Amino acid sequence: MWTELRGAPTGSRRTCKSWQTEAALRMLLNNLDPAVAEDPEHLIVYGGRGKAARSRGALEQILQHLRELEADQTLLIQSGKAVGVLRSHPDAPRILIANSNLVPHWATQEHFDELERSGLIMYGQMTAGSWIYIGTQGILQGTYETFAECARQHFGGELAGRLCVTAGCGGMGGAQPLAITMNGGTCLIADVQPSRLERRRALGYLDEIEEDLPSAIERARQLAANAQARSVGVPVNAVDLLEYLVEHEIQIDVLTDQTPAHDVMAYVPVGDTYRDPDSARTTDPDRYRSDSLESMARHVRAMVALMDRGAVAFDYGNNLRQRAAEGGFSRAFAFPGFVPAFIRPQFCQGRGPFRWVALSGDPEDIYTTDRVIAELFPNDASLLRWLALARERVSFQGLPARICWLGLGERAQAGLAFNELVRSGRVSAPIVIGRDHLDCGSVASPNRETESMADGSDAISDWPLLNAMVNVASGATWVSIHHGGGVGIGYSQHAGQVIVADGTPEADRRLERVLTNDPALGVLRHADAGYEAARDCARRNGLALPSRA
Repeated sequence: MWTELRGAPTGSRRTCKSWQTEAALRMLLNNLDPAVAEDPEHLIVYGGRGKAARSRGALEQILQHLRELEADQTLLIQSGKAVGVLRSHPDAPRILIANSNLVPHWATQEHFDELERSGLIMYGQMTAGSWIYIGTQGILQGTYETFAECARQHFGGELAGRLCVTAGCGGMGGAQPLAITMNGGTCLIADVQPSRLERRRALGYLDEIEEDLPSAIERARQLAANAQARSVGVPVNAVDLLEYLVEHEIQIDVLTDQTPAHDVMAYVPVGDTYRDPDSARTTDPDRYRSDSLESMARHVRAMVALMDRGAVAFDYGNNLRQRAAEGGFSRAFAFPGFVPAFIRPQFCQGRGPFRWVALSGDPEDIYTTDRVIAELFPNDASLLRWLALARERVSFQGLPARICWLGLGERAQAGLAFNELVRSGRVSAPIVIGRDHLDCGSVASPNRETESMADGSDAISDWPLLNAMVNVASGATWVSIHHGGGVGIGYSQHAGQVIVADGTPEADRRLERVLTNDPALGVLRHADAGYEAARDCARRNGLALPSRA
């Protein structure tokens, strides 16, 4: 039985009856590797309280089932707990996961918290509860893409000489400083917890830390003036940083945020009262919740003031604007979310976060796949630049992994090429292929991925449910449906899929189906919403489009 936090097994020998279930076991344990997870002792992977399993006992049961699962059985996971094993068939998913889902009328944070306290449910976040988190790198490439598009739209294609300000340096937000400097910009990032800044500096995601707020601001301004691509962290509350910038009329260029605003109990309110937030959360949770919303209103009010002075401001998917509106700020939605601002054209092409993990634990296997991706797509200059920068600057956390954004058609090519690497022995063990839940057709989230859809269909959650069913029918190794994600309970529905390249002919067939149909659903979703670019993509790729009703 697994009793210590020691990460995932590695190498080419299995502990389970198939590589499909071995992959799930290793990825589950990788999510809880101390090098990967934010609080592995409490099974929290990232995002405040996004967990990989409901309890230590539930984790032990899941691991035992995975070791015993046959090639024609499917394990059912309900919010981090195994609830049954059913007979299926070899091409069916080995695991089906449902996390955090509530009937809409009861889909409130308060009701969820009550159920969680009763031990009946857990918050699966996105890739935490679906066992495909790969550390901060998992969001790094999408963050890189976002800032690259921001640079193209507003600054002539690069961020050199631009001061980019943000906050939140935890498991998701910790990608921001490196993504900004990879695009040539200067980053100033606040986090109220110094340990998070220290961790990102140790991993190479953050360059330096200044303890004093005025000194940090002056250091960042000097770096930007000299067009130096460096990042500066400062251990203060985001509100203190932003209100200082407003008060002292300091001009900045780009502004966003990734504090855990999706969860009012994870966000840290401003003020001396909350120097020990853990104690404050438990002693007076109602006051904590109220003060958190009030702080978020101040937070966004300062962002809007900086935007009004010329900064390019955008919400980066943590539901901060919604919380600020709940806190009483009437202009909370004055700036857009990052998807309608920068990412939707890529979604129309079926492009999104394609990620893979070397189950061997050998970094050389990832470097081999890097070379294959470069050979497959030699004309994608942005992709080639990303691969070179990632090799140079991204530290692996837990099992070696990589991520890049690929579109419809490209994902299937990559998956089949990886399967050939396993078959030929050019990599030493199978490769797990997955993605973020934040993808072109797998989320309904009106304040993030589906914000401002062309046809007004922002809140319709049929699409992620169709996505999950398509991936089950196509033969993904495990499939998940979640409620909540990075924007909090009540604000999104999303689905994830993972598939294993084990070198077999059967895997070839599954890989081709899954890695074609999964992004195809995103193209169809955007074509149906009226995006002509998505309809063109569908026609180029032979997708049948019904005539518009």
